[in-house]
Amino acid sequence: MAEIRVSKAEQGQTKIRNVPIAVTPEGFWCCPAPVVFQKTLKSQNVPNKPKSSSPPPKSNVQKKQIPLTEKKPTMAPIRSAVTSDNQRSFTPDGGVGAPTVPERPPRPKVEHVPRKVAIEFGEPGTSDMKVILLGKQGYCVKLSVHKEVLLENSSFFTEKISQQEPGLSCLEIDDCKDVEIFIEAVGLMYCKEMKQRLIKLSVSRVLHILKVAELLGFNSCILSCLEYLEAVPWVDKEEEEKVVSSVLRLQGEGIGVTPVLKRIASDVSTSPSDTISHIMELVLKSNEERSRREMKSIVLKLLRENNNLPSYDDSANVFNETVYISCRNCLDSLLSLFKQAAEPESTDKPRDTKEPVVKQIALVVDNLSWLLEILADRQAADEFARIWATQQELATLHSKLPIVSRYHVSNITARLFVGIGKGELLPVKDTRQLLLQTWLQPLIDDYSWLQHGCRSFDRKVVEEGIGRTILTLPLEDQQSILLAWLGSFLKAGDNCPNLQRAFEVWWRRTFVRPYADIQVNVLQSDSLMTSKQ
Repeated sequence: MAEIRVSKAEQGQTKIRNVPIAVTPEGFWCCPAPVVFQKTLKSQNVPNKPKSSSPPPKSNVQKKQIPLTEKKPTMAPIRSAVTSDNQRSFTPDGGVGAPTVPERPPRPKVEHVPRKVAIEFGEPGTSDMKVILLGKQGYCVKLSVHKEVLLENSSFFTEKISQQEPGLSCLEIDDCKDVEIFIEAVGLMYCKEMKQRLIKLSVSRVLHILKVAELLGFNSCILSCLEYLEAVPWVDKEEEEKVVSSVLRLQGEGIGVTPVLKRIASDVSTSPSDTISHIMELVLKSNEERSRREMKSIVLKLLRENNNLPSYDDSANVFNETVYISCRNCLDSLLSLFKQAAEPESTDKPRDTKEPVVKQIALVVDNLSWLLEILADRQAADEFARIWATQQELATLHSKLPIVSRYHVSNITARLFVGIGKGELLPVKDTRQLLLQTWLQPLIDDYSWLQHGCRSFDRKVVEEGIGRTILTLPLEDQQSILLAWLGSFLKAGDNCPNLQRAFEVWWRRTFVRPYADIQVNVLQSDSLMTSKQ
């Protein structure tokens, strides 16, 4: 282990601390301990805090100061080196002050004493050049380095050294923003296996090193950082964005960043719609209930988060059409299962042979409901409403099946009514009318089972959706549907949807007649159009 020397100027005295650091096989340091900078910065901030009324015991002060002062006989020569090497004093903000004067000024209070830190790295006896870093926080860091190493690894140092007068062996860098990372980057110039050094670091620190290496023109370090970033896992979305932005910054400089970017971008010309369609097909064909349910939830959530994707070219329309193909396949399967369950001989079959058909019906309906949710989120479910409204054969078979086999189907009808009631679906009048004529009565017949057999069924939401859908029709259609509903409600009670709110609106429109003048105008307009024809 080698050592670095840390000297502090406080009350006219220089205090020295030796801190062990790691050394490469080549005999040079490769990484300063971050605790050195943290402790030093903390000590700088201490005098600015208000002092307590009672000073600490003397014994504690002596115990802390003895290792820093009395145990180091070389205090005076190092203090001389800190001042004479630079012939200037360093203010806490990294600026340069006037040359030091031999006279000692009056001793100020401790809390008003400015703190300066000088840290030395490297082997002064073997080096042929010094690099002095002036940090923003009052650091003066002196690096004993080798000119040959700097010229071999850094275009930045090559340019700076070429601009110097011959014979000068000291290079000063003002306003160094990240002293610690700068030192580590210079230390890495002495490492033959940088990957072994980087593997111990975090992604965040490697990104800082990459930025400094880019400023220094340290290409071998840049390539090692990119190799690290290509192989290491990225923890979360924020870290991924930082890596990508850092790597993209290098893309225009002719550096091979493609291996890193391949993690987030593919050069294969597969359409995103095709990939999503393949995922949906796998989910729809799954027979494992739990994993299928979880993946449906995940895919639906991801599609909602990226509701505008895929949105380039005609991919959105292509994707919607792919979903509709899956819907039609499910409807064909459902109709086939309904026919199978409605066969007269099926009623005489044992229970264990009936259950597979019932489970398959529930599975197909669940798939249809999932596809309907996807289309509704994409505002593309109007065509689904039209297709469902035209399933008269399926609705006819519905009444012939035991309720335990069929009631899941009414979930689709209920979801369509809710979507229309909320304005998520805007099918034309004929579709709305046909939907009510075809599927409202089957929904009423299954209503009791829906309430007790489906945990996700929300009675109030469904009833509001049915009522609002009815009220979008012409007044005479409202009347025929609501009067038919009234007969069912008076017989079944709570086992029938409660559409009283829609009934009240229809009543007001019909009997209170606030729109009598509008009605007269409509009749006159209709008769006028008929006469013209």
